[in-house]
Amino acid sequence: MSLPSQKKFKVVTLGCRTNQYESQAYADQLRAMGYAEASGEEKADLCIVNTCTVTESADSSSRLQIRQLAKAHEGAQLIVTGCLAERLPEKMQEIPGVTHVVPNAKKENLLSVVFPDEEIPEFAIEQFEAHTRAFVKVQDGCNSFCTYCIIPYVRGRSRSRKKEEVLAEVRTLVANGYKEVVLTGINIGDYEDGTDRLADLIRSVDQVEGLERIRVSSIDPDEVDDNLSDAILNGKKTCPSMHIVLQAGSNTVLKRMNRKYTRQIFLETVERLKKANPDFTFTTDVIVGFPGETEAEFQETLDVMQQVKFAKVHMFPYSERARTRAALFPNKIPPQEIQKRKQIVLRLSEKIAFDLREQFVGRKMKVLIENSEGEGSVGHTENFLKVFLPTCFPPHTIATATCIANGAEGLVGTC
Repeated sequence: MSLPSQKKFKVVTLGCRTNQYESQAYADQLRAMGYAEASGEEKADLCIVNTCTVTESADSSSRLQIRQLAKAHEGAQLIVTGCLAERLPEKMQEIPGVTHVVPNAKKENLLSVVFPDEEIPEFAIEQFEAHTRAFVKVQDGCNSFCTYCIIPYVRGRSRSRKKEEVLAEVRTLVANGYKEVVLTGINIGDYEDGTDRLADLIRSVDQVEGLERIRVSSIDPDEVDDNLSDAILNGKKTCPSMHIVLQAGSNTVLKRMNRKYTRQIFLETVERLKKANPDFTFTTDVIVGFPGETEAEFQETLDVMQQVKFAKVHMFPYSERARTRAALFPNKIPPQEIQKRKQIVLRLSEKIAFDLREQFVGRKMKVLIENSEGEGSVGHTENFLKVFLPTCFPPHTIATATCIANGAEGLVGTC
């Protein structure tokens, strides 16, 4: 319970899991400094907006959130950080009410910028509010320079946290009741702390007592080598599910994107993991309407989706970003055609996810409960299938359920 005089804060997050991790770290730091989170209509003394610039839509959402906070919390310190703040700092500073614009390079020292004379708690997380799986940032930055992507310009070069830092944070999360962590980063396949690579880190996290599940965030297929596959397939706590990035199923489009793998490498990676564990599932990212994408190239993406049967597809309409090479490419796809392809991908992704879940009807699965819905609960299996249960369980409970039916949103189970 907060005291009447206690200062209040508000943190708004847009974009990736790395941003979500960083925002949680700000919240934990501010609580340690005596702040409480503003709820409902409460006025905040300090607001942070962690922005995203991966698409034009992300830019618009970031600006909207800044303006809404400035209006709702007039007179508060309003700090803008993240990738849009990195790309357009002057534009962010011009928004009425903004008091500080903090670039990504100073993101972990954001509160030191705002409070230069105060002792600031460590930038790390102890919890992950409103989530039962905690994202743990292990890497930042990217060296890939895909032709469509602004992220290397706003996040900088790849760099990794020390393994011992990561392990200490995971142990704290477990002590605070978390059973599942997601190792995340901007390009997690680049993880290298001077001694250990990603496979070594996973094996070490796998030894943390009390932890039940480990997931690995978005990764490229060419980075899932034999060593990493072994760490995931043979870990005690590693989940048989991965988010492996496709973006396009056409080699010609992948080449124009400057992706470092081919359609064949993607399919071989998936097949290797499925062969080792038939229950292994995959989620992915797909970009539709990349400059010059023909109907035949688009069909190749649909073919890969049907072949793999993804549990979930995150679909992004191509969004032109200034300073990227793709912004200069000819043969831009008309917006109405992009919208048409977007709908095709969305409908197909729902169908293939439904077909995938059908294979698990009648199976007993362990479900990590995330929240209660009405008189029931909802959670995910180890291989990332959503399951609805008729029984109310507290979050962080792992329930053994028999999947008795399949629905549009997920499996229906009974305990």
